[in-house]
Amino acid sequence: MRDEHNAREHDTEPDEKLITSVKELGVEEPISVRPRPDGTYGVFKGWRRAQAAQIANESAEQDGRPVRTVKAFVRTDLVGKDGVTRFLSLVENDHRKGMDARDTLKAQELSLLGMDDVDQARAVRALGLKRGAVKHLRTAQKLDDATLRQATAGGMDLEQTAQLTEVEDIPNATQRLLKALAKDQEEGRGGRGHWDQEFALLTEEQANTQARADAIAALKKSGVTLASTLGYDQKQTVKPLTDLTTGLGAPITADKHHGCPGNCATLDEDNQPVWYCADPAAHGHKVRKQPKPRLSPEEEEQAAQKSAERARVVACNRAWKAAAGPRQQFITRLVKGKTLPEEARVFAQSVLLELPEFYGKWATKRDTTDVARFLGAKEGERTPEAELAAALPKAKFANVLFAQVAAAFEADIRDPKSYDMVRYRPAYLWEAPSARQAAYLLLLEALGQADNGSYALSEVEEQAVAAHRPKAPDAA
Repeated sequence: MRDEHNAREHDTEPDEKLITSVKELGVEEPISVRPRPDGTYGVFKGWRRAQAAQIANESAEQDGRPVRTVKAFVRTDLVGKDGVTRFLSLVENDHRKGMDARDTLKAQELSLLGMDDVDQARAVRALGLKRGAVKHLRTAQKLDDATLRQATAGGMDLEQTAQLTEVEDIPNATQRLLKALAKDQEEGRGGRGHWDQEFALLTEEQANTQARADAIAALKKSGVTLASTLGYDQKQTVKPLTDLTTGLGAPITADKHHGCPGNCATLDEDNQPVWYCADPAAHGHKVRKQPKPRLSPEEEEQAAQKSAERARVVACNRAWKAAAGPRQQFITRLVKGKTLPEEARVFAQSVLLELPEFYGKWATKRDTTDVARFLGAKEGERTPEAELAAALPKAKFANVLFAQVAAAFEADIRDPKSYDMVRYRPAYLWEAPSARQAAYLLLLEALGQADNGSYALSEVEEQAVAAHRPKAPDAA
């Protein structure tokens, strides 16, 4: 009988190749069984071989072959140890004919759940898993079969497969993550810097999608009509409030227009409502006497370019904010490390000595949230950074120093948008960071590469520092 805790649940029947081999040679390697409550024995290793032997024996006399027995290891020590039994079955099947990906995940989870702490720790090491394995195993099984096979074939580890489930509803999420994983693999350092950046960007996109859905739901709940749901006739007459006035020529604000039957709205790129009237003439509004002239082909092209540029700005701003997550996680790992890289120490020291005004400007604001997190404060914990620093050994003074300087830079580059007082126009960090901001990002990139590729700049950060990279000797 097949043991109820045999890890293989799909593709349990022997194939023709195995049956043919067993007919000719028999089963060379013993199977493993354990006693069952009804007095029979359950096969948890070698069930496919056992079935092949039964099939071979059924036609043995007719084919002039001997009826062969199958050697078996009887594991009485596994009675009542379902988790360990499933684990041993998993290892056996994993080393032989490839198991279905879902069977593997389910078997790993159930094996670990059924073990005590000591056996679980051994099993996690034997399976090459990391901390949080049970949680990741349970999460990864939420993927559909096609996506799970794609993730496994692409080389995603268990943690990455579990992360995929968090963002799989974003279009092309699987392909984007696999592409990032391939870049990490091509670099051959064993890190996951590119993966972390792409996952952070997907998470930001997902958060924006959810924020938009929440904003739409809030509008509907308050009784506001969405302009996108208007009928054809109303879509021909709808006008933004900025183009309308009252009968006496006064501007119409959103507050004043709230009770109008034609009140409706859309959402802008920041998920803020833009107000319209569905039928201004029917509700006593006037259209401002500023008819827009018909656009020439050149003006239409300029308008299209302006729209594309606006979309690029929105995308780059969002990517810049998303990149902060992996960057700050890497800084935390650096600060928590036993020894701070010498390059980080020298950089922090140089900032304090050469840029006291820059550091002092941040210090006077006394926003120590980032410092505390870099020094090891847990989410929601309010331990003062001075206490966290005091708890560290003297040898980690440089780590504390770097945490302070990194926090100052993180505050300096947090908002991608500023204002160019010389040209009187908006400016963006991802277009033209200062030399010191670029030096900070390039330092982290170099430290990440030295740490087996554990951190890499995001695409928008690479774009920002491109002009500040040291030129090769022959480039001159």
